[in-house]
Amino acid sequence: MVVKVRNIADRSREIFMKYGIRSVSMDDISRELGMSKKTLYQHFLNKSDLVKQVLHFNQEDFEIKIANILNENHNAVDDLLYISLIINSHMEEVNLAFTFDLQKYYPDLYREFLDKKRNFASHYLTNNILKGIRENLYRNDLNVELLAKLYVQKIEDLHDPQFYDKEKISFGEVFQVMFENHIRGIANENGIKYFEDRKKTLKLEAR
Repeated sequence: MVVKVRNIADRSREIFMKYGIRSVSMDDISRELGMSKKTLYQHFLNKSDLVKQVLHFNQEDFEIKIANILNENHNAVDDLLYISLIINSHMEEVNLAFTFDLQKYYPDLYREFLDKKRNFASHYLTNNILKGIRENLYRNDLNVELLAKLYVQKIEDLHDPQFYDKEKISFGEVFQVMFENHIRGIANENGIKYFEDRKKTLKLEAR
């Protein structure tokens, strides 16, 4: 049952991302998925419930990716790089039409989704700073929780269409400047030295 719900939610998410949420009905979903409305309603109470499940599995995927990175036993600097790219990729996948419809027509779900994403990211970024301090890569005089929240906000800002002209500058360039400024702001001498060496092989592709 869970697998079927997951499959329907994943395929519905693709449809929502392509057409937006408001313009897609449950009739459209059942037709696109090749199933009856009766079957669809056996798994979801209504369209709002379907949207909620889409967001739930989207968040679940995000959390699994973060956990997988942390299980690879990188140091704090590399963890931060990979986690940052995952957070960015997660935000990049949610297009403007989907976000607009979610915010306007499902404001409670939107706020819950946004808060959950921010809180989860802030939690792991807080742990990253603490790990970096333990590894003697980050300074030990940092306001840890505030820095974590500010860094999440910086990544969110990268996806504001008014933040920079994508035709004139690439995301990779913007991300690298943001990431480097953040590292230089929190790292001690050891961390900066490691980052300088790491820059030679720095890759900005999403994981």
